[in-house]
Amino acid sequence: MQKLFRFISRQLALLTLSGAVLAYFFPPLFLIFKDYFLWFFAATMLALGLVLDIGELKSELQHPKRIGLGVLSQFSVMPALAFIMAQYPGFSPAIALGFIIVGCAPGAMASNVIVYLAGGAVAFSVTLTTVATFLSPLLTPVLVKWLGGAILPVEFLPLMKTILLTVLIPLAIGLFIQPHLGKHLVQVRGYAPGVAALAIIIICSYAVAANQPRIADMILPVMLGVVLVNLLGYLLGWYLARFYGFDQLHRITLMIELGMQNAGMGVALALQHFPAEAALPGALFAVWCILTAATASSWLRRRTEKLRPVVV
Repeated sequence: MQKLFRFISRQLALLTLSGAVLAYFFPPLFLIFKDYFLWFFAATMLALGLVLDIGELKSELQHPKRIGLGVLSQFSVMPALAFIMAQYPGFSPAIALGFIIVGCAPGAMASNVIVYLAGGAVAFSVTLTTVATFLSPLLTPVLVKWLGGAILPVEFLPLMKTILLTVLIPLAIGLFIQPHLGKHLVQVRGYAPGVAALAIIIICSYAVAANQPRIADMILPVMLGVVLVNLLGYLLGWYLARFYGFDQLHRITLMIELGMQNAGMGVALALQHFPAEAALPGALFAVWCILTAATASSWLRRRTEKLRPVVV
């Protein structure tokens, strides 16, 4: 069973894409999850809490300036890019707001895996994801309301409540029960990434199924918007890290952190609080950013290995 969940976590990009295609042609397979997608997303945050290394967090938090610059970039660059993309006149108000919701989300848990595969600064990646996730119950609703309130009505408190219940509390529970698992912690951590990956696959597939009648009319402009936001996130992450004076490993890490949003959160929030089509940018972003990051990780690792000292 553990091998199955390991396979799911390692093939997240392929399985998310496959689930989206299947949901498009056979929507009823995933529409049954309509009342449960928030529970699935809460499971991803519980899994994150279980796999986080407390020692790594404490070590990286000794560099508050670097963490602060990373979090500031996360909650400024991506919301700005998403807001600019949302101005495209061909988007419906729900689609435009969907871009803003994705842009205002924190970094994705999958980014930690990609940073590891790319040979980047894993502890920095994990700390950025964790700090941004803990701040998201306040910052994400504030930014969504500020940037998207003119497009569609946005209620701050319901958004904040959803993020608290599905993000902060499950994450805190995972961190709390870690020390009490004892020798079982290693086994639990073997399952956790696969559980989180399966939940993301189901959430994104449900978003596609719920939007199936509208996808054919809007897929090209929405997909182009997703590609541009993702690409510009990577580029600005790299050049900002260079401007901050980060070394190359931390530049690669910030690049990945900015380019990969927690689109699963964006999808869950959109489905819960807005018309279903608001979830489409998030669903497509989840598939695309994982595909691009996974494809680039092997090339980035070859570059980072040249930077590491050779031990004789």
